[in-house]
Amino acid sequence: MKPMTLLVATLALAAGLAQAAGRTPAPAGAQAYIISPADGAKLHGPVVVRFGLKGMGVAPAGVLAENTGHHHLFVDTDLPADLGLPVGMVEGKIIHFGKGQTETTLTLAPGKHTLQLLFADGAHVPFDPAVASPKVTITVEP
Repeated sequence: MKPMTLLVATLALAAGLAQAAGRTPAPAGAQAYIISPADGAKLHGPVVVRFGLKGMGVAPAGVLAENTGHHHLFVDTDLPADLGLPVGMVEGKIIHFGKGQTETTLTLAPGKHTLQLLFADGAHVPFDPAVASPKVTITVEP
């Protein structure tokens, strides 16, 4: 089996197992937050977004270790209504950081934008309760 095919098969199996087992419990007090930019910031692009996490560890997707997971950034969109399913991807709207990244640079059009993090386990399933940042609103100036 090719390495990429094996990776996809492994992630699919992990997602299936996570769904069958339900959501992974989050430790008490766990928090995701956006370090920067600050809520209400007015800035010029590109926009560097730095992720914060308290009470848990960051690991790449596919790693199913206790109290670890990876970030998903929601840009100008709300968190999913069903947090029992793996987080989907939507180009430019829901961005996965499956390598364990803790920051990114976004090219956003001038205007108001919202940013929100959702932390999920190695199978992309949000923790229970959800470990999500407050929504941050920024304005990108021309």
